[in-house]
Amino acid sequence: MQIDQAINALKQGRVIAYPTEAVFGVGCDPDNEQALQALMTLKQRDPDKGLILIAANFEQLLPYVDVSDLSQEQLDRVFESWPGPVTWVMPVSEKVHQLVHGAFDSVAVRVTDHPLVQQICIQFSKPITSTSANLSGLPPCLDANEVENQLGSEDVFIVHGSVGGRTKPSQIKDVKSLQVLRQG
Repeated sequence: MQIDQAINALKQGRVIAYPTEAVFGVGCDPDNEQALQALMTLKQRDPDKGLILIAANFEQLLPYVDVSDLSQEQLDRVFESWPGPVTWVMPVSEKVHQLVHGAFDSVAVRVTDHPLVQQICIQFSKPITSTSANLSGLPPCLDANEVENQLGSEDVFIVHGSVGGRTKPSQIKDVKSLQVLRQG
């Protein structure tokens, strides 16, 4: 029921908050400019920073990344880490909205191992954007009550559930250099 409501909210161009591996995230339809603008306004986020795309499987990410210049070794490293708490920075496809990739020619993507988020992405049939559910500069929210206190409940549909057991946000790595950009 709750997942159906989340899917309806996404289809209506609304922002949703949902539990991830470590913290609550907020996201929206990555192809809906109105929803992306609403997310940026809600978070008070610099649009140049870009967003993460979170998906149930790699196939959902294919329209958003350009893997044509990646080696099999690079892709194997990505697949070894998924599903899980590793976000990879990959070359962006032309399809991706500027607010998703920000000021970069790459996009951050992750195949999640959080069952609730997997279900949302499966039923939505594509990835959703993901960024921590908090106002810029404040600590990330760890439960639905914290989300409501920081972001309110009028502008965001809150999916109730538990975050995974991780204490740090996802590690971020660059697919081309295989370097760690943010420790997880």
